[in-house]
Amino acid sequence: MARATIASAPTTTTRSIVEFRGITKRYRSGEDGPAALEDVTLSIRTGEIFGIVGESGAGKSTLLELVNGLTLPTAGSVSVGGVDVAGLDRRGMRALRRGIGTVFQGVHLLSNSTVRENIRLPLRLAGRRGEDALSGRQQAEEVERMLSFVGLAHRADHYPAQLSGGERQRVGLARALVTRPSLLLCDEPTSSLDASTTGDVLRVLADAREKLGTTVIVITHDLDVVKVLCDRAALLEKGRLREVFPITRSAAERTLPSYYEQVKRELMS
Repeated sequence: MARATIASAPTTTTRSIVEFRGITKRYRSGEDGPAALEDVTLSIRTGEIFGIVGESGAGKSTLLELVNGLTLPTAGSVSVGGVDVAGLDRRGMRALRRGIGTVFQGVHLLSNSTVRENIRLPLRLAGRRGEDALSGRQQAEEVERMLSFVGLAHRADHYPAQLSGGERQRVGLARALVTRPSLLLCDEPTSSLDASTTGDVLRVLADAREKLGTTVIVITHDLDVVKVLCDRAALLEKGRLREVFPITRSAAERTLPSYYEQVKRELMS
């Protein structure tokens, strides 16, 4: 089986696109309520691929939800592109989310729509709301470019049920990237995929940063994914930031182990 090789990273800037300052998040009122996040301070740089790792319940998904305003902090502040998320009104929140793409483990494609139609959906919705609307021809051109970008031009007229899991995930990535967001949030994008299809998804994420200039934040339990893809990774433990690890690697270490190598390592270690 071919091994998935990720291109070397372009230089990132020292300017931050996301800032968490003293973030605490409790879903129950009162200081004695359990905290999903506790006093987290963290900066994510423009142009990097940043990993978030930790056990289940560590607060990883909550951290992503704070970025796009799906939840707001109990204490502290979150800023995206220098803008305080909690201070935004409805219009400002919509503008913020237009610049953020999101991909979840469950891709949630429209089953009665083709690959092409699924990818075009965000552009059509923006047109209906009058938000930087593209003409029908421009929308079609953007969709074709994105189909080529994720390597699915030959599947454009297929339906989700006709696709493999890795192909569905790449459609989800194309749909999230078709509006050219400056920031892409990925919650366990490879958790249900084998090594070969994981490699396809990782190449799209690496290309999103290299070719589109997108900053990528990815939650994953797969440390091989972090080592191959990310520039830095934060470890969350019981809602607290334990450490941020810089990730350096040689050209050989930018290669994702094959499925055979992963099985051998896990079963014979």
